[in-house]
Amino acid sequence: MTLKIEHRLGVRAPASIVWEILADVPGWTQWTTLYTRASGVIGYGERLKLEVRLPGHEPQAIEPVIFEWEPHEVIHWRLKSRAGLIENVRFLEVEALSDSGCIFSNGEIYGGLMGPERAAVKRRGLIRQGFTALGEAMRDRAEALWRERGGGAT
Repeated sequence: MTLKIEHRLGVRAPASIVWEILADVPGWTQWTTLYTRASGVIGYGERLKLEVRLPGHEPQAIEPVIFEWEPHEVIHWRLKSRAGLIENVRFLEVEALSDSGCIFSNGEIYGGLMGPERAAVKRRGLIRQGFTALGEAMRDRAEALWRERGGGAT
């Protein structure tokens, strides 16, 4: 059994700008409150060092490993915990709709023997809030950057 929690929203900026923001892992802390520390690079097998802070909770250090990425489109990483009883797959995805608009999706798929139960029972609402906040912060940052560069509506 798996559980998927996802947030998707439209961004009035090119997918390339959203990707530019995503590719700068250390810069994540400048535009989102979900990641209070972030380091690493995007690439196959790369380990990120992140500190995740869900609303109302203390930050938690994690070190996920990227197992799939496609420039300008997707970053997928895996995090295993509790001796493999919990396995999460996190995704950050950009879908270009036009030269000046895209969809940004972020979410997580919970698997393993304890993953879905733990997420559904204890933290589902908080996780959804965190993903929503990340999506809205990405939209705001990308649209502001697009306007600064002379694109988009004024």
